[in-house]
Amino acid sequence: MALFKGSGVALITPFKDEESVDFETLGRLVDFHLEHKTDAIIVCGTTGEPSTMPDDEHLEVIRFVIDRVAGRKPVIAGVGSNHTKHAVYLSKKAQELGADGLLHVTPYYNKTTQKGLIEHFQRINDAVSIPIIVYNVPSRTGLNVLPETMKELAKLPNIKAIKEASGNITQVAEIAMLCPEIDIYSGNDDQIVPILSVGGIGVISVLANILPDETHDIVEYFLNGEIEKARQLQLKLLPIIKALFIEVNPIPVKEAMNMMGFNVGKPRLPLAAMTEKNREILKKALVDYGISIKE
Repeated sequence: MALFKGSGVALITPFKDEESVDFETLGRLVDFHLEHKTDAIIVCGTTGEPSTMPDDEHLEVIRFVIDRVAGRKPVIAGVGSNHTKHAVYLSKKAQELGADGLLHVTPYYNKTTQKGLIEHFQRINDAVSIPIIVYNVPSRTGLNVLPETMKELAKLPNIKAIKEASGNITQVAEIAMLCPEIDIYSGNDDQIVPILSVGGIGVISVLANILPDETHDIVEYFLNGEIEKARQLQLKLLPIIKALFIEVNPIPVKEAMNMMGFNVGKPRLPLAAMTEKNREILKKALVDYGISIKE
């Protein structure tokens, strides 16, 4: 059974300052998604900035979200690392905290070979008993999970899905062909419909932070056979999706949420505030879509 179908939000982490998480606001964000159509909550994925968090803070954010959700939607914990032993440690802790699944980005910076990738995930697989989503995002990691490698990873009992953000639709189609037992989630908001068209079942989305209902609806329309409605909504959202990636994620989505009155604070350095030029482009995209600006 799939961890979820539809839209999983790649939840941002609100910060009070460079030293602390704003848990009060985090709770409100979780409640917002529980009240809307978000189908799963991904905590401490890339958009949640876990690379800036020490382990105790990282795990406390995961614990807080799991407790706040209280079983009402699946919670998937981002616990990837470029150090296999560290990835195993975080995975075991997230499972103990009650995570429904784990999101594991491939090793970055030191990267590894395809053989090393298989060994890395073998270690993680053997350490836990909950579903694992492999996160393939070569633009951030410098490492691509080849379809043939995914076929090998699919033999591991806890590897259940892949979040595909390579941008290569041919590669996604090859994964679907070689690994029919693996669930595929789009990792790019501008490719939800294309990935659904080759067998995907949903998206792990940045866009869902601000438009949870619409992001869910794209997937629901498509899976219900309303292909044209899904296509039209995907195209309607393209300008706002483009604006949300005008600078490195999650800089723009946090800025958008602040404009909308969520008061999520700034990203942590080395991510800096948006340039004023890009901020105006983002603001225009929000207004043009009909989103109310509360600043």
